[in-house]
Amino acid sequence: MVDAEDPRVTRSRALILDAATVVFLAEGYTAATVDQVAHSAGVAKRTIYNLYVDKAALFRATILRSIDIADAFTSTLVNDVRTVVDPVAELPRIGARLADAVLRQSVLPLRRLLVMESRGFPDLAAEYRERAPDAVLRALTELFADLGRAGHLVVGDPVVAAEHFAFLVIGADLDRGMFGRHEPDADAIRARSAAGVAAFLRAYAPDDRARRIGWVAR
Repeated sequence: MVDAEDPRVTRSRALILDAATVVFLAEGYTAATVDQVAHSAGVAKRTIYNLYVDKAALFRATILRSIDIADAFTSTLVNDVRTVVDPVAELPRIGARLADAVLRQSVLPLRRLLVMESRGFPDLAAEYRERAPDAVLRALTELFADLGRAGHLVVGDPVVAAEHFAFLVIGADLDRGMFGRHEPDADAIRARSAAGVAAFLRAYAPDDRARRIGWVAR
């Protein structure tokens, strides 16, 4: 049986990781300092070193917690994807949730940071990819394979269909965000997501349904 952590240590750890997330995302790993994290968290630098042996260990803990948060969202999205029966009625909701989570939360800054530091921390970049974007694509692949077998969509390769869906919903803004601080507003995200899902359905829906799928720019 593992002894429960002292609540004071748990509170300090949370404060430190919250502050480290802000500092690392703002400064990058190389420029960020433990002093900055300590100041932002309102704790002594020694407190940080009591929990994390060095800056690298602190960075790992910070990124792994962010990956856990992304993983939790991915799990809920995967569960939602598994319940889809009517793609025309339900895929717009899935697309909107995916776009909002990736483009409006801390995902874009986290991805930029992981790309910048992937040479020094390749395992963290690989773990993030496996547990977040790749997990979403796997769930979409299974969904489109099932919808294809049921005749609700015309799917040749479900892997390609999943990639098409993801790029149409978030790809362009995700690319822009990886090269700078591009942060589209909520209305623009919803409009592009709706347009992307409509385009996907026009390409993959059976002919009798595709003719009834439309999207009007606002």
